[in-house]
Amino acid sequence: MMRISVWLLGIAVVAGLAYAMVIGGGDGGLRPDPDNAPLVALGKLTYVQHCASCHGANLEGQPNWRERKPDGRLPAPPHDVEGHTWHHSDDQLIAMVREGMAPFAPADYVSDMPAYKDVLSEREIVAVLAFIKSTWPPSARERQARASAQAKR
Repeated sequence: MMRISVWLLGIAVVAGLAYAMVIGGGDGGLRPDPDNAPLVALGKLTYVQHCASCHGANLEGQPNWRERKPDGRLPAPPHDVEGHTWHHSDDQLIAMVREGMAPFAPADYVSDMPAYKDVLSEREIVAVLAFIKSTWPPSARERQARASAQAKR
């Protein structure tokens, strides 16, 4: 009986840690891992709720996304492999979602991309990026992983 109790306690501890790392509050250094199925699932839900209206249900972006609109702003780019999201490091992407584009664009450039720091948790931001990355082919994932590793140096 004691063995079963210790075993069940061990399972409960592992399950609790897994929940905290993947779904729960603290991020524990969580990165946008496209192979982390629970994180990708959270990211897909969050993407549909907060991102798809501009970036497209299939990550396709807005039409003519490279051409400025009459107000001088660029349409929302795609996040699929046709876009340029995979050219940026994880840290850059997280910061762009958290802070919006203003800190990363020239002073006179105005973007429709809002800052999500007061809307999404850090976990949700990381999850959205994990979802997006999960849709890329291996070559784009590898290039983006190299960009992330180089940015850490």
